[in-house]
Amino acid sequence: MATRAKTKSAKPVKPSAKTVKPVRIAAPAPVKRAEPLSEMLAADGLAVFASRPEQSRGRQYAEAPSKTRGDFERDRDRIIHSQAFRRLKFKTQVFVYHEGDHFRTRLSHSIEVAQVARSLSRLLKCDQDLAETAALAHDLGHTPFAHVGEDALAECMKPYGGFDHNDQTLRVVTKLEKKYPDFDGLNLSWESLEGLVKHNGPVIKKGQKKQHFEVTLDELRHKIDLKLDTYASLEAQIAGIADDIAYNSHDLDDGLSGGMFTLKDLEEVEWVAAIMHEKRKTWPNIDTYRLTQETIRDVMGTYVVGVLDETKKRLAALKPQTADDVRHAKDMTCTMSEDLRKKDRQLRDFLWAHFYRHHQVSRVRRKVFQCVQDLFGVFMEHRRCLPPEWQLQAEQTPKGWKADDWRARTVADYIASMTDRLALLEHKDLFDTYQIMR
Repeated sequence: MATRAKTKSAKPVKPSAKTVKPVRIAAPAPVKRAEPLSEMLAADGLAVFASRPEQSRGRQYAEAPSKTRGDFERDRDRIIHSQAFRRLKFKTQVFVYHEGDHFRTRLSHSIEVAQVARSLSRLLKCDQDLAETAALAHDLGHTPFAHVGEDALAECMKPYGGFDHNDQTLRVVTKLEKKYPDFDGLNLSWESLEGLVKHNGPVIKKGQKKQHFEVTLDELRHKIDLKLDTYASLEAQIAGIADDIAYNSHDLDDGLSGGMFTLKDLEEVEWVAAIMHEKRKTWPNIDTYRLTQETIRDVMGTYVVGVLDETKKRLAALKPQTADDVRHAKDMTCTMSEDLRKKDRQLRDFLWAHFYRHHQVSRVRRKVFQCVQDLFGVFMEHRRCLPPEWQLQAEQTPKGWKADDWRARTVADYIASMTDRLALLEHKDLFDTYQIMR
């Protein structure tokens, strides 16, 4: 057997005057992770009020179950692989796509919403896949150029039944995606459709006979009973609040990055100023970018913890034993506390004053508003300017539709499907007189 060579023990080195002593960093205080209410846990590890794929109400069109995925996983995957989801890459959140590579788009926003939704779902022991599906799908119906594009298209569509991006999302997943031989749309589960329709609350009040519904919902409600007078599942409510958390937080980041306002301006929001003050105390020499990121992390954390605490309080009071108990509650179950609502209003007021109404943003808004209206006008007046497949659709008026209403709806479908880039190229192609000379 080989013997190990004896080595002399190293003599301790005396620290010289130049030796830098390691800085001792105090261990952070243990974070108390919010746990779900233990008495509401079922044997499968989820809360008793969580949605479960094996208890799904099914799909509009019967399909054989997947061999490898649950119903909600399947829904999520269908969203991710849809054309409408890929197009979100070049759809505006606030900045138009060509204004910078690092600003949020509808795609990155949807991914961030999904991350927040999964985190809240995990902490509340809900079905993460259903929450993620609602989060990833919630903006599929958005027009190019964000809410400005929607406002322009809604104005054009007033005589033809109106336009709403939430209803357009429903239209995308039930009609416009055409990937399957047996049906149009993605044939999502009842729970996923419910989440898209009701993530912000009931559509109608109990006992109310609403006379007007958005176009797609009006058609769908006669085929599927989505219980429009109840709240959605807790997973859908989580996705709805995750949307608010994500865009408030990342609009701070984009506004600062775009030079719309400064950290000094942001001190107008008292609770955010307090976060920055603590960060500067901890890191006196922190640079602006890192301070921005630290601040935004704590802003998001404030929202998440606040929503989690308020939701747990409401669950404790409600004591739901099934997912339907959440649906039949008198109020939203997943929401902000009154204190957090005040903070939220302060931050939103700041963003409206310093970002959304900034003169540079307003100038771009005016241009893209006109772009959408110009496109609608020319396609309505000259339908031969539409691509061939859209021409064909515009000419095939379904039973129960007026010809003008159907043509306008087809034009709206085409424009809403556009990315910012395509809308600008189409406008240039149709209105640039000298384009044919180049």
